[in-house]
Amino acid sequence: MKLYFAPETCSLSPHIVLRELELPFELVRVDNKTKKTADGRDFLAINPKGYVAALELAGGQVLTEGPAIVQYLADLKPQAELAPPPGSWERVRLQEMLNFIGSEIHAGLAPLFNAALPEQVKTILKEKLVRRLGLLETTLAQQDYLLGPQFGVADAYLFTVLRWTALFAIDLVQWPAIAAYMKDIGARATVKAALAAEALA
Repeated sequence: MKLYFAPETCSLSPHIVLRELELPFELVRVDNKTKKTADGRDFLAINPKGYVAALELAGGQVLTEGPAIVQYLADLKPQAELAPPPGSWERVRLQEMLNFIGSEIHAGLAPLFNAALPEQVKTILKEKLVRRLGLLETTLAQQDYLLGPQFGVADAYLFTVLRWTALFAIDLVQWPAIAAYMKDIGARATVKAALAAEALA
């Protein structure tokens, strides 16, 4: 498998999951501006959407969209229990959480990268994020991870996008449970290895 990634993007989430599962993979860096891979290929020919993450499988198929990729990977090695079994009620809850992260946290933070966005709009977006983070704080004050006592693919995704808050002066210390959660996940060997590999690639 090949994981197409760019540093400081949501491709970190499947990268962490690949390392948690100890699956063999090749890391291929993508320049988000030029849409070229590190070896000079046209990334748009690999993923016409033009953004990472993209996972290229041995048969040549390419899977995109982080929440889909992490579930696919988790199902390759179900004994690792990074995702509940397909068809279970718990799996539906995972999909609910992945959608919440994608539509409310990821999509709430992503526009802030746009330097042309007026400050008034940024303020509105941040106020909405504060409310959403309050919901996550309530969950994480009651349990170690998003779906209970065990780390899973939703945690890899949330950790990835919450790392961006530091870029926009959103201090997670105001949510003690979230701050502790981020510290805990950041200390995982797989997370450290993924971040180190991306810095070197």
